[in-house]
Amino acid sequence: MSFRPLHDRVLVRRVEGPEKTPGGIIIPDTAQEKPMEGDIVAAGPGARGDDGKVQPLDVKVGDRVLFGKWSGNEIKIDGEELIIMKETDIMGIIAN
Repeated sequence: MSFRPLHDRVLVRRVEGPEKTPGGIIIPDTAQEKPMEGDIVAAGPGARGDDGKVQPLDVKVGDRVLFGKWSGNEIKIDGEELIIMKETDIMGIIAN
């Protein structure tokens, strides 16, 4: 993939949600909610502050993050559905 976000934007790939409930009931695709968790695929260099210096991002490629349900914009790159969002849309990093 040859895409590099600008400024404080990141490119996120959603992780797949569970297809079964803990009780064993299979959830059809139409009833599944989009997961609010994803892996960072690409990140910009950071936001430029009022003093002109670039403030580096707190997240990096490979981090698993939690974001809001309506955060970012969905885009397709090389046939893959990804989300581009600002770093401020990310609620936190999930520790592995």
